[in-house]
This record gives sequence, C-alpha cells and structure tokens, in this order.
Amino acid sequence: MLQIAIPTLPPLLATRAPMVTIRTAKQRDLAELRELIAELAAHHGDAAAVTPENLERDLFGRLPWITALVAEAAGELIGYAILVPLYRAQQGARGMELHHLYVRPAHRGTGIGRHLVAKAREQARMAGATYLSVSAATGNFQAHRFYESENFTPGPVTGMRYLQTLA
Repeated sequence: MLQIAIPTLPPLLATRAPMVTIRTAKQRDLAELRELIAELAAHHGDAAAVTPENLERDLFGRLPWITALVAEAAGELIGYAILVPLYRAQQGARGMELHHLYVRPAHRGTGIGRHLVAKAREQARMAGATYLSVSAATGNFQAHRFYESENFTPGPVTGMRYLQTLA
C-alpha cells in the first residue's frame, strides 16, 4: 500500500463578527454597497461602472429594479446579495435571480453567505416568487459546491444569450 503524506493547510483565519445583521439596503448604504460591488468585479477581473446614483435609482427610484440585501457588522457592510425579478412565461412562474452574492474575504467561511442566501429566499417568497435562480462561472467550483450545499440544483445552460444596447 502506497502512503502519501498530504500537507495540511492552516485553518481559515476568518472570525465571525460578534453581531451581524442581514437586512435590506438603505439609502445610507449606497456608497459602501458600491464599494462591495467594485470588490466583486475586481475579484472577477472586471471594472465596476456602477455609481451610487445608479444604485439609488435602481433600489429606491420611481420603479425599483432590484433588491439589495446587506450583511452589516460593527457599522460596516461585510457582504451583500442582489435579487432581480425573473419570469417563466410558459409556466406563469415568478422567480428571482440571485444576481450577486459577495462576502468580504475576512468574513468568508463564517456563515454570512448562507445567511444572505436564507434572507434572499425569504425576500423572494415575500415577492411571490416560486423559485430562486443563481449562476456561477464554469470554473468556479467553490461557488458550485456552495450553491449545491444550499440545495440549488445544477442545470445545463443551453443556447446563446444575445444582447442589444438600447439608446
């Protein structure tokens, strides 16, 4: 029998804040929420063009477009999730897309992401949604494992997505 020594990794140094509140975003959160969105974009090698004004329009404007949930600890935002409405016309089914889910690196592994997903489920149900959808990049296996552990069912992506800019 061949035995191989596998080095153990040091434990994750994340420490859960003593008091974390998961709530819907408020206008006072706009600048900090924008920073979190920029952090997630940078993590994926993208730039975030969104402004606090865009977020204000889309969260609190005449026709709110999205719902943002935030995780707050010691007066600081440490994570967020964004929900966007979906509709399956052939089934007459309302749903929500969990468009973004992000927790700052120092707070990962402490359950904050799970609490944000739980609050997203609650918000979706309150809005009359019968399903919650989420996507993750093909090679993001950590996200795949996380969503599967949260009872999301993986499904194939079929077809092409086309985009047209509206002027």
